[in-house]
Amino acid sequence: MWPHYLKSFAVFCIFSALCSSYADAQDGTLPASTEETIKRGEYLFRAADCAGCHTAPNSSELTGGRPFTLPFGTIFASNITPDKQTGIGQYTDTEWLKMLREGVGKGGKHLYPVMPYTAYTLLNDKDALAIKSYLFTLTPRKIEAPENKLSFPFNQRWSLVFWNWLNNENKRFVPAADKSAEWNRGAYLTEALGHCSQCHTPRTITYGLSKKAYAGTVQMGWYAYNLTSDRQHGLAGWSDAQLKSYLSTGYAKRKGPASGPMAEAVEHGLRFMTPEDIGAIITYLRSIPPQASGPIAQVMPAPPSQVDTEEHARGQKLFAQACSGCHLMDGQGRQSDWATLAGAHSVSDPEAHNLIQVLLSGSSLMTEHGKVSMPSFTRAYTPDELAAVSNYVIAHFGGKLTDVSSAEFKK
Repeated sequence: MWPHYLKSFAVFCIFSALCSSYADAQDGTLPASTEETIKRGEYLFRAADCAGCHTAPNSSELTGGRPFTLPFGTIFASNITPDKQTGIGQYTDTEWLKMLREGVGKGGKHLYPVMPYTAYTLLNDKDALAIKSYLFTLTPRKIEAPENKLSFPFNQRWSLVFWNWLNNENKRFVPAADKSAEWNRGAYLTEALGHCSQCHTPRTITYGLSKKAYAGTVQMGWYAYNLTSDRQHGLAGWSDAQLKSYLSTGYAKRKGPASGPMAEAVEHGLRFMTPEDIGAIITYLRSIPPQASGPIAQVMPAPPSQVDTEEHARGQKLFAQACSGCHLMDGQGRQSDWATLAGAHSVSDPEAHNLIQVLLSGSSLMTEHGKVSMPSFTRAYTPDELAAVSNYVIAHFGGKLTDVSSAEFKK
């Protein structure tokens, strides 16, 4: 039994601690441990590229509404502000972990795997809950995301139980004992937080990830390029300095700029990461077995001799009129490196996936010099003209014959 004065002293200490915590809450300050968790959560939130998907064009950040158009319909991203009605404000820690790992939201509602929970399932408890802590410090915004537009049977959420059995292992990341700490860090950042495989790995017939890890594939019209160690198609032809620059800034010398979803990944996530973490990602990517798949990147090759000279001349004239002001006729870019076409993946793809998407919808990227943008050209030029300039660009800067049809710009 404690003496009476010790009991009184213990009660006094507990009361003082409670009063101190209450005072901190009232004046807006947080205990050091909580501030550290929130700061860590913000960094992890950036690394996970949450803003890239949950922010719709011309809307409040993180309120969802961004459309993802898939072969079986359109899915809209959800509101992830801490609003209690339309956002995540009522999630408990247990519910949050279940959502990230099993794809089951509040109330047992199954999420569609556009939300990359098959990657986030690898996150440890500490990191997953740190992201939640950060999100709960943001301003709640009461904005309901639009209803998904899916055809039957894809609009039946209960069927995702079977999809998860096939495609979600629901397990946490385990460091490889025979690998370095840097490799393990890179694997965790790439596979779990960055969820890079979700875009760069071909899908199976059930829309799960195939065994061709990081071999590159088309996602919603954009080509996510080969990230394996293949020399012709993948990253073996990139130096570490080029990869570091591309991941950190969205541009690499003699490799061109990022565009579309990759530019968004750089803008919302990768550019905030430490040099050490970027280096760890590169170390991990270097270890991915080669897969010979996708366009072969080249640096300023000569145009093919078999090109249709009349069509080439027409495309060249249009390029001089509409594009050379920023890109220059030699593709080296005026003033900004991000305007460089020479060596870019997008101009070495015979099917011109990303070039078509940029001309259709434009692309932008926040850089250390401000925002650089490529506008859509569909209002200023006809589909025939856009097809002609596409064929010219691929032939002149990519050295490949292609036959981009005007139909691509009428969809």
